[in-house]
Amino acid sequence: MLNHIYLKHSFIELNAREKAAAVLDPDTFREILGPFDRLESPHLALQSIVPQSDDGVVIARGFINGDSAVVIAIEGDFQGGGIGEVSGAKIAAALEQALKDNEGGIRTRPVLLLETGGVRLQEGNYGLLAIAEIQAAIVSLRRYVPVVCVVSGMIGCFGGMSITAALCTTLIMTRQGRLELNGPEVIEQEAGILEFDSRDRQLIWSTVGGEQRFETGFADTLVSDDVAEIYEAVRDACQREVSLEARSSQVERFLSRLAVIDPSTPVDGSLLRTLWGRDQKEDVSHTEERLRRLEEVWLQTETNDVLSRGRKWFEALTGVTKSEKGGAPSVLCADASLGEEYVRYISVVPNPANRFPRARHGEVGLDEGWTIARYVRDTIQADQDGKRRAIVAIVDVPSQAYGYREELLGIHLACAAAADAYASARLAGHPVIAFLVGNAISGAFLAHGLQANRILALDDPDVVVQVMSQKSAARVTRRCIEELEEVAAKIPATAYDIRSFASLGSLHELLEDVAADEPAQSDIDTVKRKIINTISEVRSSARDLSNRLVSDHAQKGRAASIEVRVRLAAQWNS
Repeated sequence: MLNHIYLKHSFIELNAREKAAAVLDPDTFREILGPFDRLESPHLALQSIVPQSDDGVVIARGFINGDSAVVIAIEGDFQGGGIGEVSGAKIAAALEQALKDNEGGIRTRPVLLLETGGVRLQEGNYGLLAIAEIQAAIVSLRRYVPVVCVVSGMIGCFGGMSITAALCTTLIMTRQGRLELNGPEVIEQEAGILEFDSRDRQLIWSTVGGEQRFETGFADTLVSDDVAEIYEAVRDACQREVSLEARSSQVERFLSRLAVIDPSTPVDGSLLRTLWGRDQKEDVSHTEERLRRLEEVWLQTETNDVLSRGRKWFEALTGVTKSEKGGAPSVLCADASLGEEYVRYISVVPNPANRFPRARHGEVGLDEGWTIARYVRDTIQADQDGKRRAIVAIVDVPSQAYGYREELLGIHLACAAAADAYASARLAGHPVIAFLVGNAISGAFLAHGLQANRILALDDPDVVVQVMSQKSAARVTRRCIEELEEVAAKIPATAYDIRSFASLGSLHELLEDVAADEPAQSDIDTVKRKIINTISEVRSSARDLSNRLVSDHAQKGRAASIEVRVRLAAQWNS
């Protein structure tokens, strides 16, 4: 089989099984949960969509450089490589098993081959939850071994999986590959054709294509569309030391890069190469001065005009009206005592004067993602020799920012930095609580909330969780909104309301009889008691996200996710 593969020149032409085999040492390929196990999505047939017997993900066990390895390949030809419940659980479970190996002293190398449009919209929040669990496993694995990712092919890597790719230790891309949080069609739907023309192929590749990502520091290795070259690049990446710092952890470096960007003037791919290109030496001595200037710009764009739910609950829980930490004014941060606990509260809020226009309504944009990461990592650093304070993410985020400039400057990485920081804090022993008071949408929720130990939410019709707006989902799936609502009645994961999300089992508690918009002191006291109790529980619990699959709701609402993990574990060493 492998000899046949190497006769082919194009890596892109290979299917997922052939790609998985092609990056392992010769003759070591063994597939886990293959098509004959018939683990199909239980949600597609309900929508008159023909399922695939491996749900579009191939898990291969073997060796790389003589070390145990697992290669995870997504079949882009099935549902655009979308992540649903079964496919997402297969990826998460394989990474979790690799983590168990490494924790037990068995050095197991993970490699991801990503051709994916992100969450499979026909399965909505199943994909969103699975991606958060994949990301949690990657951050945990990086402490032991490099996590290697390859993005190739014309489908590229989009949505929440672009955030996933940015969390990896090493990212390998071909020129044909694309790496982008928001697809051009979605940006066009949300922001207009003048913002991003989805038909302009040259514009797309000059913004998010493999060569552009490599030249501006978002990818580590650029390879030709050649099987042997990709094989060697993977082998080389797997040999590197785990001390190599993931790009998503380099907060000061990337904030310093953003400091040289003036959003009021045009910027394109060519100009960005002159500012951030590999030929431009980054002078570390300039970082502090650049950050000081950026903070001055933030001060000039600060506004407290909009009283969003995120701001109202931040003020209610902290007793302060503005951030105490000097970062982007759209990210509020303050520390406050809560019983015997000392808590850091973080909330993203609208800022009509935001220097990036596409992030003026409470979206998680470039400044927001990196500022969240900074606030969380400051907490980790300050508490490393003492009691780890709790971190409460107050969640009211309508989406990530949709814009050409955002994609060019790496909003996928900004969101990854925030997710990375929250996951790292959780692993370091900080109780991380997400408190949902409004919108919790898409990549913004992945960045700000979904890496929490526990999730609390107000029981209110305006508290919603989903992958993207209904209009964009309708355009991408080529359905009308009425059809989407019919599907939501059958598959709760595609609905938007918080009670449907709660039925999936990942919500720790739904807080009833609390006024969401105008909380009285009794409402505030109720929420504080719930947070105190949750922090206490977290301090005596595991630091991973396994609790999301143990509740009665999860046993029913995510039965396929649980079955995948049980069956994959049984085959892991067989």
